[in-house]
Amino acid sequence: MDFDLDVWLPEPQLRTRHRRSARAGADDLWHAAMNLRIGEAPVFGRAVRWRIPGTSPDLSFRDLLRRYPFVVIGEGNRWSVSGLCGRVWTLQRDYPRIAGSEEFQAWHEPGTVRVLLAHWIEADGNGRSALISETRVEPTDRLAAFRMRALWTVVGKFERFIAGEVLRNAVRRAERSSPPR
Repeated sequence: MDFDLDVWLPEPQLRTRHRRSARAGADDLWHAAMNLRIGEAPVFGRAVRWRIPGTSPDLSFRDLLRRYPFVVIGEGNRWSVSGLCGRVWTLQRDYPRIAGSEEFQAWHEPGTVRVLLAHWIEADGNGRSALISETRVEPTDRLAAFRMRALWTVVGKFERFIAGEVLRNAVRRAERSSPPR
């Protein structure tokens, strides 16, 4: 890994991490993950379209994480880190526009959180590659931490299923398009 997520969010209240191995090269897996469309992960896609109305099922995950309410805060060869800030527990979709990494790191608006979404590829031996996804959430104060705990109590039990769907489908896509190893 050519980057350190602690630069952006060193002490998150919440951290999830998913890893899925593929019989595919790193470039093939990265391409498959970034070009997977929202509609190809139906459960995740419905959740995204509910929280971000107007999101097309034809939008790729790469493009989703590059447009409002997200902002790319770091990227490189086979890795990308996006962020958003706001009150993720409200139905009002209360997400301010963040211009980039510096604004994301400086964000301390009371009663809000900073959310980091990182994706990258690692070698997994024997010609395999692994797609990793890590999400971190850091509240700006105690009220935001309380609200985040309450939200996670409700949605946390579904997170593995929803996030796992995206990685599973990206791996399938990469394995279908990769030459046999």
